Amino acid sequence: MHDALHTASATPSTWLTRFAPLVAAGGEVLDYACGSGRHARWLAQRGFRVEAVDRDGIALQLLHGLPKVHTREADLEGAAWPLEGRQFDAVVVSNYLFRPRFSLLLALLRPGGVLIYETFMVGNERFGKPSNPEFLLRPNELLERLAGEWTIVAFEQGEVQSPRPAVVQRICAVRGLPAALVLPLA
Repeated sequence: MHDALHTASATPSTWLTRFAPLVAAGGEVLDYACGSGRHARWLAQRGFRVEAVDRDGIALQLLHGLPKVHTREADLEGAAWPLEGRQFDAVVVSNYLFRPRFSLLLALLRPGGVLIYETFMVGNERFGKPSNPEFLLRPNELLERLAGEWTIVAFEQGEVQSPRPAVVQRICAVRGLPAALVLPLA
């Protein structure tokens, strides 16, 4: 079902480009449910080592042969967790939500690792798909899920007009409580 959520745009999300500087230079980044790989491509061009994971093998073919990008065709919703034992410096998620695996997704981040997450939330149904509540975050849901061992760098929720009208929720968080986060404010 998540295939319909991926944008065909080659332009990376402004949320990702804003917070990518928090990721350790040359770090290993997971582009989770990457679709056509717009974020994997952008991150690799900036020197990050990227693992791009999606169940759509045809979409992953667009990334084959790109330097610093490793693709993995995997069902992120199936019975066997395909990322067991892995950890990354950052995890990027855009336009995807599968709540039963959210805790496993968070465990993929090393201490100090950066989560850059954005997807649709309740209210988006008036603009079209996704409209199923299973694929829409509840108000403040990401903040609530990251309470405790996460440092929230930024959080937004509400209506956006670009790249198309939608209701979204976004968070950037660091696993643990770092001494300082230095990032220019937008």
